[in-house]
Amino acid sequence: MRNKLWITSALLVVIALVLGACATPTAAPSAAPAAEPAASTDAGAECATKDPVTLQLKWVAQAQFAGYYAAQGEGFYDAQCLDVTINPGGPDIVPEQVVAGGQADFGINFVPSLLSAREQGTNLINIAQVFERSAMREISWKDTGIESPADLAGKKVAVWFGGNEFELLATLAKYGIDKDTGVELIQQPFDMNLLIERQVDAAAAMTYNELAQVLETPDQNGNLYTLDQLNIIDFNEEGTAMLQDGVFVTEEWLADAANQDIAERFLRASFQGWMFCRDNVEKCVDYVLEQGPALPRGHQTWMMNEVNKLIWPSTAGIGQMDAGLFTQTADIALQYGIIQNPPSEGAYVSDYAAAALEGIEGDTMGADYTPLEVQLTAGGQ
Repeated sequence: MRNKLWITSALLVVIALVLGACATPTAAPSAAPAAEPAASTDAGAECATKDPVTLQLKWVAQAQFAGYYAAQGEGFYDAQCLDVTINPGGPDIVPEQVVAGGQADFGINFVPSLLSAREQGTNLINIAQVFERSAMREISWKDTGIESPADLAGKKVAVWFGGNEFELLATLAKYGIDKDTGVELIQQPFDMNLLIERQVDAAAAMTYNELAQVLETPDQNGNLYTLDQLNIIDFNEEGTAMLQDGVFVTEEWLADAANQDIAERFLRASFQGWMFCRDNVEKCVDYVLEQGPALPRGHQTWMMNEVNKLIWPSTAGIGQMDAGLFTQTADIALQYGIIQNPPSEGAYVSDYAAAALEGIEGDTMGADYTPLEVQLTAGGQ
């Protein structure tokens, strides 16, 4: 299973809806002012009743969402007087549709998918940007000599279409490589066999999933492949990354003062869950495995570590939207037809995430986070 996060699920649906003429990128809108959040519940107080809320994930239970499972397992939601139901996603579930239809209060998905849904008339709003970095990479074998995006010219380059290709396309354009004539783009299946069998020169990989799949594969001598055998193009470093997992609600839901208070409490507990996972990787893997996912412990541990790298260190505190990265994401979305018009105002607001941070003790920026050295095994066991 993979996080076809914005690929196999949400983006596959919404890209088809909005594919059209490209327009000139413009600056992202400023965040719409939000109503003053209601006073949050004291985490130490007894809860006379708990507010029931539902969170819709974008994919199946895996360490990509460990912070929410940890918030539930460690009692952070309980302490905020919330009774939270976490619904897994899948290839046939579009979180934007679920939240817009009232089957869930909160949703998780990539920002380009949110922008597309808004353009189609769904009044969704991002209230917390949890992942500050993109997990998308383009990887190749060291002996191919592909050390930078410029070296992709004339090569066979695999990528998932249906939404995953846009960071790659933006990078090719940055280096003056025509996507139609300057490179041979190959439709990538849901595994890494094209790369492993050397049928392509480079392939797409999420750091927390497909990269691990390659490193869990034995070579002809029975030895696992290693990172030093790979070249990795990081779209974050190229300035062509797009924002991924963010938390969203509907504007109508957020207009209710009671829900504003719930949003602040939900974010506070969720952020505490992610902080717990930053400092307790193995325990958070336990919480994920309790959900019964198909991916084994070794792979989930790798995923947890890599997901932590997407969050920590946080520039301004977990959940805060980086306006520059939002603009970058919106510009690429506009350039490649994910949206046909500049994003409308109010696509995101930071008030509730900021208020949630004020009620948390500890390092909400994670400046001292040190990634673990995770030892993979064959098959990720």
